Amino acid sequence: MSNTIPQSLTLDPAATTDLVETYKYLHTTPELSMQEHQTADYLFKRFEELGLEVTRCGGTGVVAVLRNGEGPVIGMRADTDGLPVLEDTGLDYASTATGQLDDGTEVPTMHACGHDTHMATALATAALYAGAKDAWAGTIVFVLQPGEETAAGARAMVEDGLWDKAPKPEVMFGQHVMNGLSGTVTLMAGAAMTTADSFKVTVYGQGSHGSMPEHSIDPIVLGAAMVLRLQTIVSRQVAPQSAAVVTIGSFHAGLKENVIPDRAVFTLNVRTFEPEVREIVLTSIRRIIAAEAEASGAPEPLIEDISAFPPLFNDPTETEKLTEQFRTEFGDDRVLPGSPVMGSEDFGALAAAIEVPSVFWFFGGNTAETLAAGHPPANHSPFFAPEIDPTLVTGVRAAVRALYSKVGK
Repeated sequence: MSNTIPQSLTLDPAATTDLVETYKYLHTTPELSMQEHQTADYLFKRFEELGLEVTRCGGTGVVAVLRNGEGPVIGMRADTDGLPVLEDTGLDYASTATGQLDDGTEVPTMHACGHDTHMATALATAALYAGAKDAWAGTIVFVLQPGEETAAGARAMVEDGLWDKAPKPEVMFGQHVMNGLSGTVTLMAGAAMTTADSFKVTVYGQGSHGSMPEHSIDPIVLGAAMVLRLQTIVSRQVAPQSAAVVTIGSFHAGLKENVIPDRAVFTLNVRTFEPEVREIVLTSIRRIIAAEAEASGAPEPLIEDISAFPPLFNDPTETEKLTEQFRTEFGDDRVLPGSPVMGSEDFGALAAAIEVPSVFWFFGGNTAETLAAGHPPANHSPFFAPEIDPTLVTGVRAAVRALYSKVGK
């Protein structure tokens, strides 16, 4: 296989224009996790128009298979869901969409994590390969996965028979736009992103008048003690050379200043890389919550699972190969070494389900001027808006190069 990408697999002006228009459309039409019905219909139609074999999987997931004779089977994943965020970018294509949370609350919705970028680049990549069948041989499986933000999507697709409906790849690729210099790609071997576990904790007490605390078991005081004590897990029970994060993201209790409520609810999120550290942290959380309740004479709290993200591990051999390919594509100065990220992804579940290697990389979305000004808007910010040029083209070039390294003639 030549290291030179054929002209037929590079974006021409018309294809670049379509890429930008697709991205802007997707940016204006975000949908919340596992509710991506319009998005799935749009993707199904677009991939079908390109001549791919398209099926639905995992509810709002889409699988598009491009066959071109004998050769390797390679998977390429893009995620599709938006976030309950009110966009504040001021762009003329800013989202004004709304969605509904599971409890029925209507909320603004935004592609604040760049999944619109991933979908647009996947479509453009598929279009190039569909139109250049003389340049490659094999099968490419495009997995358009819902529900990444809740860790529900990859699991839903696997449980719905993803790898029975589609050919099993020998390697899975995935990418994510991040808060870095546009035109660069970053990847690292081994642990790339953390395992993430989220919980909802209901603390039960005994309500009373605010002037008669002696008749209460105050769940606010009890919950606050739990929150403070939980923050000692990382500093006092995890070895300093190991990484872990315990975050309490919400705390709700009571309706009036002179009424002691009978319960409090808080949510927490845990990030770890090592299974042993994860076990220490999760065990400590349950022990501390139970012990604080017992110390206050309160009933046993209820701990409910919210979500669980699997670890994301980049196969060292495949990562080394792909790093060299990216250096050929972009130049040494545009391929950056990465370090493990405390964020999480459910991408790894797709490859783990069939025990094949996977590689996940990042590409930047900021101008040098924005980065130099300091504190550019990051993923999940209402101001998050990747620079269109050359971010989108970089995403396509990276995907094309990764796939060509396997299926190119």
